[in-house]
Amino acid sequence: MDWQTTPEDSVPSTLVPGTALGVIGKPPVTGAWRPGDHPGSRQFVALGEQWVRGGRLPSVRIAYESWGTLNDAKDNAVLVFHALTGDSHVTGDAGPGHKTAGWWGDVVGPGRAIDTDRWFVVAPNMLGGCQGSTGPSSVSPDGVEWGSRFPFVTVRDQVAAQVQLADALGIDRFAAVVGGSMGGMHALEFAASAPFRVARLAILASTAQTTADQIAANSLQRAAIQMDPGFAGGDYYEAEPGDGPSRGLSLARRMAMMTYRASDELNGRFDRSWQSDVSPLGDDGRFSVESYLDFHGNKFTRRFDASTYVTLTHAMDSHDVGAGRGGVASALGAITARTLVVGISSDRLFPVEDQHRIAAGIPDTLDGDHAAVIDSEFGHDGFLIEHAAVGAHLRRLLG
Repeated sequence: MDWQTTPEDSVPSTLVPGTALGVIGKPPVTGAWRPGDHPGSRQFVALGEQWVRGGRLPSVRIAYESWGTLNDAKDNAVLVFHALTGDSHVTGDAGPGHKTAGWWGDVVGPGRAIDTDRWFVVAPNMLGGCQGSTGPSSVSPDGVEWGSRFPFVTVRDQVAAQVQLADALGIDRFAAVVGGSMGGMHALEFAASAPFRVARLAILASTAQTTADQIAANSLQRAAIQMDPGFAGGDYYEAEPGDGPSRGLSLARRMAMMTYRASDELNGRFDRSWQSDVSPLGDDGRFSVESYLDFHGNKFTRRFDASTYVTLTHAMDSHDVGAGRGGVASALGAITARTLVVGISSDRLFPVEDQHRIAAGIPDTLDGDHAAVIDSEFGHDGFLIEHAAVGAHLRRLLG
């Protein structure tokens, strides 16, 4: 079957015979970037001691990438936040230090919607992440990975670290802050925490407050990881390849894919087709959609970390821009940035009603009290796939 592909998730129409779903070799204990690995395009800033919801981190490092040139006035900086399983590699090829190509390469770059010939673009890996910033896979001061000891962090904790990154870079005010999905949570929280530091704001396929439905999906994905014996309570980093929590992490990814993509797309792409000539009806064959999910689950274990997934989904659950600010409406009403809010018509993770709520609450929006909606079959992942439509909306904001 000719499977449709996307830049971040290419899938072969034929899986490699004799291998685990087309992925060669035993899965690593973690797909995290580690000190000693090639840095790729990463740069690093040490923030020192940080207090987060779950306690104290004696030292924090934030990894980030940047493109373009910061002008003398330092007023052309654009801050881009990644989604749950993304990282700082927004644009650029795969290569040493970067297992995949940039996740928004058709949106960020010379002549793109976020034009790096005009803007100085900064993209951090979030606190708690696994691609260079301090997280569960990082080595703690005692020389052992944080693992189960890594404290609970919230979206607000993560944004506080990002504000300090801006301070370290000497950027007082961003020309724009942009984020989709979990990155949209960060962008919204940044604008609420430090409104004077954000001139323009773009929120794509995100929410002002994580709902019970979204928390439920995250909890099931965490359970899949935590029930894997290889997870060992989060302290698995000394295990041998193949003995880590790869099965649980793969299952979590497969479950998440069911919220990232739309049912109509999966039905149209796969229907009831078989992956091979062997019947899935009692003869040990597989439906094509099963192989699609398994391939992506196993591929994911090569570039991500199980404890990080647990940490970051907990952070997503914490998200409530109105907490301590008099409620969501009050918090949104205090945002001063000129704001673009974009939803995806078929999104079943963050339905368009979530984006309409944001647009209705922020005083200065491009489209009044409703979000702009991109008509797409790709579900939540539409903000990563519909490059032309996303780019057109961002050009409206950036001018």
